Amino acid sequence: MATTSLLSPATTTAAAASITHQSRHLSSKFPFPNLLFKPTSQTNGSILSTKLHVSSPTNQPSTTSTPSKSFSKNPKEETIFFDGGAHYGDLIANLLLGFTLLWLPLTLAAVSRAFFLRYRFTNLRVTVISGLTGQDRSDFSYKVIKDVQVVPRFIGEWGDVVITLKDGTKVDLRSVPRFREIAKYCLSMADKPVVLKETGPKGF
Repeated sequence: MATTSLLSPATTTAAAASITHQSRHLSSKFPFPNLLFKPTSQTNGSILSTKLHVSSPTNQPSTTSTPSKSFSKNPKEETIFFDGGAHYGDLIANLLLGFTLLWLPLTLAAVSRAFFLRYRFTNLRVTVISGLTGQDRSDFSYKVIKDVQVVPRFIGEWGDVVITLKDGTKVDLRSVPRFREIAKYCLSMADKPVVLKETGPKGF
């Protein structure tokens, strides 16, 4: 059975004001009135407390740190002087002579050079790429070059570039186009006198 409030709105307002006045009167009698109405939560008789961890802003500069240099950019950009395979004349000449059985091994070697050998000369290094998928690669800097020699082939349209390194290793680059120009470039990049040691023209 529902009950009906018999108090008028004016009476309700007056009662609420009286309660508020009494609570203020009671709180003023305590030495620490603010503690009377401060809610606390307890678990097993112990008061739960929350610790705040304040971190310092990350955008503030540190007084002990020193500015670091960025090494993302290369100090010297690599530029290509020559990038290509063996001279096409070497392949044609060996294919024409390949009809003889005695010349067939040399023809197969020329075909292998034409399709699976690549030379690259940049301002930083010499790269030789070989193999069926280009998986065999060797690089060396111009600083390790001791000497450069050239061997003209056929009538001098192409030739071999023989590079001797400081440790005694000899790198033989076969059927190189523009071989004299490339040899002079290697000597100049190695800070060597640009004087080519050239032998007489040889066969294919």
